[in-house]
Amino acid sequence: MATLNIKNLPDRLYKKLQARAKRERRSVAQEVTHLLDAVLATPEPLSILELRGLGKEHWRNIDAAAHVEHERATWD
Repeated sequence: MATLNIKNLPDRLYKKLQARAKRERRSVAQEVTHLLDAVLATPEPLSILELRGLGKEHWRNIDAAAHVEHERATWD
């Protein structure tokens, strides 16, 4: 496992990090790892077909991106 050293970390930032780690019942190192993992994670792509109760049946077999592009073109 890799080791990360951070030089010249501002004291105010470290204190915020310490407070956050304490609230989350983690060590500072665990909190840094958790934050970096959350920020750098690849988000799940969203699909309009996964909506519930918002008319997803109207979007079956329709390319939502093409529809939006067409809608935007008609606004001009």
